[in-house]
Amino acid sequence: MTSQEVVSPFVKSSFSGGGSANECVEVAHTANGGRAVRDSKDPAAGLQFFGPGHWAAFIDGVKAGTFGG
Repeated sequence: MTSQEVVSPFVKSSFSGGGSANECVEVAHTANGGRAVRDSKDPAAGLQFFGPGHWAAFIDGVKAGTFGG
């Protein structure tokens, strides 16, 4: 396995309203404990990979209110 190998199904963000007009991302686990992220409206467009440390820092920032509107 490589660190960028996706090892779980993609899950749609809980912030999605379910309509096709909504901007939404999907996230899956990678072999190294990181995450792969893709656009739910265009999954073939590619993936963005985040290592475990970067993903944890992002989640901490979201919880602290550093990210988002």
